[in-house]
Amino acid sequence: MVMPLNIGMRIPATEPVRVLMEVTERLDYGKLRRTYQRPARKDVATAKQLFQLTVLGFLHGQYSTRALESACRYDIRFQYILSGKHVPDHTRFARFIQQHLQGDVAEDLFYQIVLCLHDMGEIGYEHLFADGTKAEANANRYSFVWEKSVSKQQAKLLSKVAAFQAEMVRTFPQCTSANQSLEQLLAALAAEAARQGVVFVQGKGKRKTSLQRAVETARSYQQKLLKYKGYQDTFQGRKSFSKTDKDATFMRMKEDHMQGGQLKPGYNLVLGVEAEYIVGALVSSERSDSLTLLPLLARMEAGLKRRHRAVVLDAGFESEENYAALLDRGQEAYIKPKNYEKTKERAFRKNAFLRENMPYDPESDAYTCPAGKQLTAQYETNRKSKSGFLSRVTVYVCDGCVGCPQKSLCTRAKENRSLHVSKRFDAFRRASLARITSPHGIVLRMNRSIQSEGAFGVLKEDYGFRRFLRRGAGNVFTELLLYLMAFNVSKLHAKSTQKRCGVFLHLPDTG
Repeated sequence: MVMPLNIGMRIPATEPVRVLMEVTERLDYGKLRRTYQRPARKDVATAKQLFQLTVLGFLHGQYSTRALESACRYDIRFQYILSGKHVPDHTRFARFIQQHLQGDVAEDLFYQIVLCLHDMGEIGYEHLFADGTKAEANANRYSFVWEKSVSKQQAKLLSKVAAFQAEMVRTFPQCTSANQSLEQLLAALAAEAARQGVVFVQGKGKRKTSLQRAVETARSYQQKLLKYKGYQDTFQGRKSFSKTDKDATFMRMKEDHMQGGQLKPGYNLVLGVEAEYIVGALVSSERSDSLTLLPLLARMEAGLKRRHRAVVLDAGFESEENYAALLDRGQEAYIKPKNYEKTKERAFRKNAFLRENMPYDPESDAYTCPAGKQLTAQYETNRKSKSGFLSRVTVYVCDGCVGCPQKSLCTRAKENRSLHVSKRFDAFRRASLARITSPHGIVLRMNRSIQSEGAFGVLKEDYGFRRFLRRGAGNVFTELLLYLMAFNVSKLHAKSTQKRCGVFLHLPDTG
């Protein structure tokens, strides 16, 4: 068998592996190398080569470690990266991904690739397009644990424990007392059984003593309390988790295998995109997109040491907290209001009973209803969000609703109608609405749907990404970053082939 000395001669110049090599050769692998305790032998693949092989595998649909090993044996593109080294087996790929790419190692390499794209003139830190989607976890779909159910069962168990302790004080006064905890009670009952020489029996036809039954009941209560305490510690503010992947939360997925809207264990993936490249990512157990924006921006700033000038978001990210945070960070907010689509409907515009359609007098700080009655400001209060953000809310109350012939059309309140209005949020919403409806804002909204939603479309359709292969938040985030690094390399190759390098925005067709 005769092989060419340089097998790279057989790889076309337009092959994506050449773009991968060009980008990855610029990276600093110091963090990755520090995860190894001793240097590798000269005849085996280095840490840098393993990283390049893994990203190339994700680029070409080889996601499992056995598929990566097979590609290294039979695919000339993988052999080109190996440069004559021994083929890594699937266990080495598994250890590399699970041990050496964990923590901030994979994230550091991802942001280095983004910085390389900036050095190439592909990214300008101008407009960040963010969007989120739900991805199913690698967990049993019916292994759910619900916080409400656990709290209910835990309360019932605590009442049973209290009744049991009171009964033990009456039954065994010689070894128990009313101020004992369940652990102390169990220890006292076990000591009393040992003192009396009670032989614990099991099985059919064996009669248990009252002391044995008391010890077994106390032990079962203790085990259940520990189980419920472990569940409560796992929730960490969530409403549910999966027993097979405790970091996964049950969410509604867009792709429903049962076509019934069932909740399935998954993660919320939030991506930041610029110039069609993914420049930031976050994996969260939080179901609401609005609570994931600030963690995404903080993570991106830590990795890139830069901030984008403007952030373009969908309605799911709108909140007063996000508006205020972007203002404090000096980033221009292009956020679509949640009621934007409704405001364009005829029924909304003609409904004079909606607050948005009521005349407002800033001097008297009052709204006027269709019946000519005023809703005046009565007091202010604070409204606290799930993240702890405090919003100042003004409460307006109408004192003439009783007996009004239009009350049934206006409100379902028993007495007078009231309005809870955050003036700061309203001001933020009006300013954002003016920005997104401007000519530049319309272009940015169009690009958000093309770039951020398009990135999810490529990951799901071209890469077949529907469900994670790994379990645990850390492993899931590492797997996602491998997808994203392969995505960016593929996008750079496509834009180079199509002569579109340096193009940041898609412009509307005016012809």
